[in-house]
Amino acid sequence: MSDRPSPLADPHIAFDVSEGRRDIVVLGSTGSIGTQAIDLVLRNPDRFRVTALAASGGRVALLAEQAHKLKVAAVAVAREEVLPELRDALKALYGSEPLPELLAGPDAATRLAASPCHTVLNGITGSIGLAPTLAALEAGRTLALANKESLIVGGPLVKALAKPGQIIPVDSEHAALFQALAAGTRADVRKLVVTASGGPFRGRTRAQLADVTREDALAHPTWAMGPVITVNSATLVNKGLEVIEAHLLYDIPFDRIEVVVHPQSYVHSMVEFTDGSTLAQATPPDMGGPIAIGIGWPERVPDAAPAFDWTKASTWEFFPLDTEAFPSVGLARHVGELGGTAPAVFNAANEECVEAFLAGRLPFNGIMDTVTAVVSEHGVPGTGTSLTVPDVLEAETWARARARELAAKATAEARA
Repeated sequence: MSDRPSPLADPHIAFDVSEGRRDIVVLGSTGSIGTQAIDLVLRNPDRFRVTALAASGGRVALLAEQAHKLKVAAVAVAREEVLPELRDALKALYGSEPLPELLAGPDAATRLAASPCHTVLNGITGSIGLAPTLAALEAGRTLALANKESLIVGGPLVKALAKPGQIIPVDSEHAALFQALAAGTRADVRKLVVTASGGPFRGRTRAQLADVTREDALAHPTWAMGPVITVNSATLVNKGLEVIEAHLLYDIPFDRIEVVVHPQSYVHSMVEFTDGSTLAQATPPDMGGPIAIGIGWPERVPDAAPAFDWTKASTWEFFPLDTEAFPSVGLARHVGELGGTAPAVFNAANEECVEAFLAGRLPFNGIMDTVTAVVSEHGVPGTGTSLTVPDVLEAETWARARARELAAKATAEARA
């Protein structure tokens, strides 16, 4: 581990802290992170103001309602075809009031990410969040990063743009590490311990996972999330991505980042220091705290999340990871160590396989089987530290196409 400060998240550095209300741009406003962030802002109008919103366009009525309630200056949708519907929905709410500026198209969120504000909260799901992440960093905004995929697929690109402390992680695990790391210097850190709930299939063998259904996979025991992230939690791909993210955020080698299963999801992650002490960050399962850290750091937002009732007994359990039933973490370490375009291939193939599983075209175990095959075929991982956006896009395009081919082949063979 280098002795220099990480170019990314560092709890000892407060980037661009200004007094008064912080202007926030929320990307992915109608998703799980976005809606919770807006609720936090509305409960703290003296601290935060949302100036612009971006969403895919799948929940137009909600987006219009958010825009009207927050009185934002601009609204963006990725799907251009829903722009007339959005305009009509806004007119119905605004009446004679002037409408916010409307943007549409695949680059609309990227344009908003560079708009004047203090913080950009990137809550977009998937690697499409890379361009907005790069735009926010290049514009000098503080980046509250919930879109882990943009860091995974474009690690060298993101690190090259990020100033010290400019990225504040919003994942519960990385917000926990971020806070625990404030207790010591990087030279004091022995290892990072990332916790995993184990998802809905904790304790099952690979054979027992063969016939699980879409509904089974979406029934997460402790967290309410979108379908893609929920399936990623069921396969533990989400945890594999978080291991890569922890390596990139904190410059800790992969062999010093562990994963431990903690079903209660009370302890969000831990840092073990060289003197043998371990610091754990804990709250009941709720994303309010990590979101508040992301948009409010270095200040804490009172009552952002529920606290424990220490008058009641509770049990906290920790188990080793079953790497045979859930090989995703090991594969993620492998692609993280390869670097270059390998993480982009891993992520893109997984996104395609999750979509196929949710549509009933691929069995649950077929997700990781297919992703593993695509990663194996990828071969040379790419251009390492000289990675470019075209490199990432080309690798993703190939990985998605190959994953679809392999998934279709597996389905045809199963039906034969």
